[in-house]
Parts: sequence; C-alpha cells; structure tokens
Amino acid sequence: MSENCDQNCGSCSDECAERKEPGTNFLEQPHELSHIRKVIGVVSGKGGVGKSLVTSMLAACMNRKGFKTAILDADVTGPSIPKAFGIKEKASSNALGLLPAKSKAGIEIMSINMLLNDETDPVVWRGPMLAGAVKQFWTDVIWYDVDFMFIDMPPGTSDVPLTVFQSIAVDGIIIVTSPQELVSMIVSKAVKMAEMMKIPIIGLVENMSYFTCPDNGKDYKIFGDSHIDEIARQHHLKVLAKLPIDPEISAACDQGTIELYDAKWLEAAARELAELEGRKMLKIAVASENGKVTEHFGHCESFMIFDTENNQIIASETIANPGHRPGFLPNFLNDRGVNVIISGGIGSGAIDIFNEKGIQVIVGAGGDARAAVTAYLQGDLISTGSVCQEHQHHDGCGH
Repeated sequence: MSENCDQNCGSCSDECAERKEPGTNFLEQPHELSHIRKVIGVVSGKGGVGKSLVTSMLAACMNRKGFKTAILDADVTGPSIPKAFGIKEKASSNALGLLPAKSKAGIEIMSINMLLNDETDPVVWRGPMLAGAVKQFWTDVIWYDVDFMFIDMPPGTSDVPLTVFQSIAVDGIIIVTSPQELVSMIVSKAVKMAEMMKIPIIGLVENMSYFTCPDNGKDYKIFGDSHIDEIARQHHLKVLAKLPIDPEISAACDQGTIELYDAKWLEAAARELAELEGRKMLKIAVASENGKVTEHFGHCESFMIFDTENNQIIASETIANPGHRPGFLPNFLNDRGVNVIISGGIGSGAIDIFNEKGIQVIVGAGGDARAAVTAYLQGDLISTGSVCQEHQHHDGCGH
C-alpha cells in the first residue's frame, strides 16, 4: 500500500494486498480530531418502546461512573434526546467542524433538532438524506474525547439502521423491548439483523416491565406477563434490565433532567459496558449491623453496598433493610445491580433466588464489613456454604 493511499480503491490503479473490491467496505472514518473508544448502538424492532429513554439513562449512568460519554441521535425523524437533557441551544461550529452540545453533567450530544430553526419543524426527508445526516454526525462532528458513544438508532431494520451499521464501526448493540407478546418476533428481527452485520449483542433491556403501586408496594404487570427471559434464552442473550413504569422518569424527561434520575436498574448493563472498556466492576452488598457482618441476612439492620473496580473499593453506601418479606430482599438487591452478597448466614431459599439471578452468595463471613469485601476481592474470603441455622427449614431468612 502506498504511503499516499487515501483508502479510495475506486479511483486508484495500484494493485496492492489491501485493495478491496468496490462496495465491500462502507465504513466512514470519524473526524480526524475525534477520539472515540467504544460505540454502542441502542436499537429496537419497533417504535415507542423507550429506546431514546434507555439511551439517555445509559449515557448518564456511565457518566456518573467516571466515563466520558456522548450521544449521537440517529433517530432523525423523531429526535428526543435534547429535550430529555434540557438542551435548547443550537449546535455550534468552528473552522474545523461541528461541535456537539454538552449537558449539565458534561455529556456530549448531537441531534438534528440542534440544527433546525425550530425544534418542532418536521424532517420530511427520504432514506438517503436521513442516512447522510447521520453519517455527517459521525464524520463532521468533533467528538474530542469519548469513552462511550451511544447511538440512539431509528426503530426497525430498514435503510437508515442498515446504513448506520455499515458506515460506523459499532462495538455492540443493546436491544430495547417491552413486555407484549408480539415483541418476540420483533426482537428476533433485530437479532438477525445484528448477526447479518456481524455486530455483537450486549443484551436486552425490557422497558415498561411493571408498575409499583406507591400505596401498597406491589408490582403490577400493566402490559401482561414478560416474555423477555424466554426470548433471551432462545437467542442465548443476557437480560440487562427490566425497567418499571415510573412517573418520575416521565417527569425527568419533560423537565430536561434525565441525567439526574438514578436508574439503578441499569447497573448490570453498566458492568457489561465497563468490561468492554477493560474494567472489571462489581457491586457487593454486605448484610451488616454497626459496620459489622451480621449473622442473619433477612434480619440485618442495613446493607452496606460497595462499588468496586478492578478489585478496589471505589465507593460505598449504607441502605436500611427495607423489610423482611418472602422473596423480597433478593429482588430488592438485584434491582440495585448487586452481584455479590456477603453475610454470616442466609436462608437456602434466598440463596436459590440469588443463584437464579446470577448473583454470587458468600456465607460464613464475619467481622468488619469493609474488611470482608477487601478479603473477597483479594480471593481470601471463601463461602462456607452454610445457611442461616435459625431459618434453614422454612427459609425465613430472605425468602
């Protein structure tokens, strides 16, 4: 290959080993000043399932964890990202290219709404123009330093998503869905498209999975029983999150404060993404009392929850035990992204539920809670395998 090669084989007469047949590689290079480490596509087989919402919350979640994040809004005919972040200013530029806007927390964002005279103006374009605009967001915008770029893809598997996947080097996709039964077919279409394009699927996120009644604390499945687990098994995929119907989420989007909303359900997705960047992140919960590991998991005073990265504790918080009801605590901790439990003792029923959710359980621990976590991270804390003796026959400790 010549040192002056511009990668345009169609206008070159040289014969070289790197020469490609016309049309075999459609990848576009980002702006020469851009530095983008990982690109994650957020897709759905149909509209209205909350794809833009999940994109926004993922970007905010990873931003809170110290990653530099950005959103490329590829849903040109239905852009909603600027509204969710409260961004009203137009995109700016300099002599070198377009510049993305920044949210209050520093998330870089580019959307067609930031180029229109009026954000309510419709974008009445045909497919090639839509795809061209998205490619320009990649090639003409200067994304200076980004760990994770999330692309809010248009719904479906038609021309624009196809062009995006061919033009941009996507490291993986997250498929957003909802509980309705017809979703099985729609998810299958998205999966097959990803397989055709040879793009890894990071996992599935189910939105509008349930509604928690504020009066009685019970969960109600407004759209019927979920099929996400069976779909995941069918395609050998991970379920990253089941998001509830929460009026606070809608309010945050309307008020432009979505990055302030604590989407604790996306912790598993955050861990998967962090591993793509080569960082091992774990969230460890210790059943505790006065900073010590307690003997009885279900009756503990509180849970000390430790965020760890690369076998080091980076943050911790203490949450009061919300109550001892059958089957409640395993789901409560799972929803907060916990993937390791440390306790003195725990009921066998609770252990079974944690195991079903892929959460490791360490029992037989004692002493200082932080020291127990440090010992676990160093490989020195081994589970005794014993259950809480007080409840071993009727699973009262957590289940």
